[in-house]
Amino acid sequence: MLKGIDSLLNADVLRALQAMGHGDDLIIADINFPGDSVARQTRLGRLLRIDADAARVARAVLSVYPLDSFVDDAAARMEIVGNPREIPAVQKEVQKEIDRAEGKSWPMILIERYAFYERAKKAYCVIQMHERRFYGCFAFRKGVIPPDAA
Repeated sequence: MLKGIDSLLNADVLRALQAMGHGDDLIIADINFPGDSVARQTRLGRLLRIDADAARVARAVLSVYPLDSFVDDAAARMEIVGNPREIPAVQKEVQKEIDRAEGKSWPMILIERYAFYERAKKAYCVIQMHERRFYGCFAFRKGVIPPDAA
């Protein structure tokens, strides 16, 4: 345990988040996502895990991970097949965690399912959660921390 760091953030996850640079993508995916096969194609090359639900994982990650303020797609969610306008509860819960972490409304863009898989393959890493609800898949692009905020 480390003081001031969320206990869900294990050593492997912290190492990956620290190693990522500005513009690198992080994928946080539900239990049904093809995590292992996609993660093998990422920069890290292996799957990371956090055994918790999506909102809890988002809260932990965003406690140390800045979102990229220079792009419009720094936070994204997988679009529901056949119903892109629907926002399931899992995505609403993660949206609240994003807004809380950023201190303002920070909308997520929609990414079609197969386009999401392609973005995930190009990501730095994939964290698979124990989230069982469908469409609990998110992409977060890493931003920067200003010198006076460190």
